[in-house]
Amino acid sequence: MKRSILLLISGILGLCYVIYLISYFGGSMATSSSNAALVGAGLAATLVAPHMICVVLAVVFNIIAWYGNVRWAALVAGILYAVAMVCFVLYAVFVIVQTILCFIAYARMNNNAQDASTNSSASNK
Repeated sequence: MKRSILLLISGILGLCYVIYLISYFGGSMATSSSNAALVGAGLAATLVAPHMICVVLAVVFNIIAWYGNVRWAALVAGILYAVAMVCFVLYAVFVIVQTILCFIAYARMNNNAQDASTNSSASNK
């Protein structure tokens, strides 16, 4: 069973981005020197929270799709990346590559599954 290199690349990029998001917003809240800075960091984290949640879920489904070679998980990951782009448009540039790679991997996995079922039915005859 061959795993998709596109899903692997997308998963690695997504994981790096999740680490960046957590360290950036978590670090800004931890190093706030005044109450106003803390309120501002909290407000920024609250605005970005739906984007962060979608990206984390997309990375989880991306890894499931790659590890298990599961088509539906690749589609769910691609959709979640697209939803993350809509949730916070300013950070859409950081997930556009992952979105495209997941959809391409889903399309290729679909073709491979059809070829495999065609080959198995031909060998059964």
